[in-house]
Amino acid sequence: MKRKITLGILILISYLLMGSLFDFISLGGIKPNLFIILIASAAFIRGENEGMAVGAITGVLADIMWGSLFGYHILIYTLIGFVCGIFNRIFFDDDIKFPILLIGVSDFGYGIVTYVFFHMFNGDFGLNYYMFHIIFPETVYTLLVTLIMYPIIRKLSIWVGRKEQRRSSTFV
Repeated sequence: MKRKITLGILILISYLLMGSLFDFISLGGIKPNLFIILIASAAFIRGENEGMAVGAITGVLADIMWGSLFGYHILIYTLIGFVCGIFNRIFFDDDIKFPILLIGVSDFGYGIVTYVFFHMFNGDFGLNYYMFHIIFPETVYTLLVTLIMYPIIRKLSIWVGRKEQRRSSTFV
């Protein structure tokens, strides 16, 4: 239960930051995608089911707030949660390189899929422009924010996991 409450609070904080603070500190109109950081982190730490749940919840919020096609973010974020959750089997507490790689690949993939569905299918074939002015800068910005956010998410997850373990061992 504590894990769900903690995830809910993290989702709410990410949602509020993306909708307010990061609008003011965007670089050239580019904002980091905190939802992808949260989804990939939760999935990598806890597995596919939690990654897909966080992806679906954040997808609903993103579709309501920023989406022009309802269900798009739900589908993409849930898929990201599933794929990143597969790598839960090789999770190491102290390793930060692999989660950062997963988050970078997830954000880059999100950018490519967004380009295909919202630009290429509409006849805009300027992939070079989109790649160098939107996808790469957003991925780099997201990775920089990941260096701050991932250790916090990991420590919270470990702390909540220990609390749950202690509680379950007391009632056995």
